[in-house]
Amino acid sequence: MSPALDAFLHAIPKVELHCHLFGTVRHESFEALNRRAGSPLASEEIDGFYTRGEKPVGVLRVLRALDAHLVRVPDDLHRLAFEYLEDAAAHNVRYAEFFWNPTGTVRDSGIAYRSAQQAIVRAIHDAQDEFGITGRLIAAIDREASPDAAVEMVGWVTANRCDEVIGIGIDYREVDRPPELFLQAYRNARRAGLKTTAHAGEFGMPWTNVHTAVELLQVDRIDHGYTVVDRPAFARECAERGIVFTVVPTNSYYLRTLPPERWALDHPIRRMPGLGLRIHPNTDDPTLHKVTPTQAWAMMVRDFGFGLDELRGFMHNGLDGAWIDDSTRRRWRGEWSAEFDALRAQHPIPTHE
Repeated sequence: MSPALDAFLHAIPKVELHCHLFGTVRHESFEALNRRAGSPLASEEIDGFYTRGEKPVGVLRVLRALDAHLVRVPDDLHRLAFEYLEDAAAHNVRYAEFFWNPTGTVRDSGIAYRSAQQAIVRAIHDAQDEFGITGRLIAAIDREASPDAAVEMVGWVTANRCDEVIGIGIDYREVDRPPELFLQAYRNARRAGLKTTAHAGEFGMPWTNVHTAVELLQVDRIDHGYTVVDRPAFARECAERGIVFTVVPTNSYYLRTLPPERWALDHPIRRMPGLGLRIHPNTDDPTLHKVTPTQAWAMMVRDFGFGLDELRGFMHNGLDGAWIDDSTRRRWRGEWSAEFDALRAQHPIPTHE
């Protein structure tokens, strides 16, 4: 990566639509929470959470450890959300929609939903005042919990509506937990006027999970969605509908399952735009994946071979996929496009990049 390209990618205005709060925790914050709890985790375990090998494994454990052992009061959630937004703003992320799993917070951490939501919303306001970043919260279904727990969680959200909590998602391991299990929760969310998204086609699970999320759950966008490329006809339907796919260049499944020399060549992200799909790069779990927003965009160039014109399109996809009002979308699209073009002129990029 040339310094000019790196500077350009750092400076371009960004939205982030796919990031998990517990996957953003700074190493020093994790250690501090662990010390306060009496060090239930060994220092080697914590260090391991932040060590990303060539074929990463076990990154989901940190998310469970935080709920089960470390996050205990609303101020903990405020700290984590504020630090995430500060870190994102440092890479010129101007608007961020991030996931939080209320089921774990309520059941494992013992923090009431209303108190937890208020703490995170307070962090959103504080970060906007201090760093100029707009944050919005997505309450995520824990798909490893029961469908009844998902319905319960959506009930908490609808009973405590606020402008900063704009929709629901679903995350954690997709294996053996197909989207249709959570149909009622999604129906309830839509009836309440919440936006919806879903992780689907993430862990090599079949393209039919993406189809179910789109057709049955009727989601507004798809997180990951890689296996949709296995069914080009359906991929083209998604393209015609303008569905935005929030992709993650550091997704660990393909790092584990594809040989190093083929990883970037065979990764579905490389093929998705060719099917007309609208994609947008995100960090997912930035501290665990050892990636920043700038680096996520850089991987789209370095690893997947996209050019600057395509990056400009990805920026537009992010704005179109964001759950913002249309007047804001139009205004940002005009302002950001002009800013992108001016930055491109200021940072001459070699043609091969």
